[in-house]
Amino acid sequence: MGLLDFLSSKDRGARDRKAAELYDAAVAQARQPALYTEFGAPDTLDGRFEMIVLHVHLLCRRLGAAGDEGAGLAQSLFDAMFRDMDRNLRELGVGDPSVPRRIKAMIEAYYGRIKAYDAAFAAGGDALAETIARNVYNAAEISPAARSMADYARRVQAALGAAPAAQLLAGRFAFPPAAAGNGGRS
Repeated sequence: MGLLDFLSSKDRGARDRKAAELYDAAVAQARQPALYTEFGAPDTLDGRFEMIVLHVHLLCRRLGAAGDEGAGLAQSLFDAMFRDMDRNLRELGVGDPSVPRRIKAMIEAYYGRIKAYDAAFAAGGDALAETIARNVYNAAEISPAARSMADYARRVQAALGAAPAAQLLAGRFAFPPAAAGNGGRS
């Protein structure tokens, strides 16, 4: 291994550690009880996947706006997420031959979600609530909970936008509280 290879692997290792820290923060936030109690996200494997996807994507969106270093960290964050998904599937007892197929389906779902979320953020209005209703709640209509989850996602996006790029590039971000009043539940 030459000096440039060593330096490159050292940089990659540091980036992977920062991505792991951001991923851990996203997972911790995705596990916040208020998302499931106040906002009514389904407390199922699929519901938890949706919450992780939402939080990781919001981080990746912001990192992508931080230049090449941010884009590299966003890729490492994505990689950390799917390494964790692979590990979790294996811990759940999914057989080795079917893990790659399931991971591929999860990656396709992730890309579908981010495309829908990006379009919804760009469209404004009720588009984000509609997208969240469809993806998180599997509903055709916007519920008060879906509207509240959309408001929460906008709060996270605003907090990420206000966070210094250097902080994010160092692998640090404190998500805003998930709870906000009654979460839209009646």
